[in-house]
Amino acid sequence: MADIFDVIADGTRRDILQLLLRRATDGEDGTSVSQIVVELGVSQPTVSKHLKVLREAELVSVREEGQHRYYSLSTAPLEEVDDWLVPFFVDEADLIDEVASLSAPALPEPAARAAEAVGRAAASAKNVVQSALKRLGA
Repeated sequence: MADIFDVIADGTRRDILQLLLRRATDGEDGTSVSQIVVELGVSQPTVSKHLKVLREAELVSVREEGQHRYYSLSTAPLEEVDDWLVPFFVDEADLIDEVASLSAPALPEPAARAAEAVGRAAASAKNVVQSALKRLGA
């Protein structure tokens, strides 16, 4: 399997992952190749090539219905990236203290998954805004 960092280094693949995340958050149960082509404005062969790489890295799953294939995001491999990035943004001692001070009961599994998706979407949006501001020289 390819190194996850090599896989997500490509901008088109990141765009596909973000599209699949948005659609999953909207309750979609898979996105067709043609929908990805239309939304991203990228050719079908290019989308198919990138989906193959994402599938091999287990970042997407595919469901076949007749001649149509529907792709969904699989976030588990991104935990490796998350684990690698966290130390750059959070002091581990502060994080341990913060977690220890929390007394709220654990969320039910569906709520925890939703909270995680919202958190990842917020982090992604923050990154997009910061990148745009850097490009604008702000």
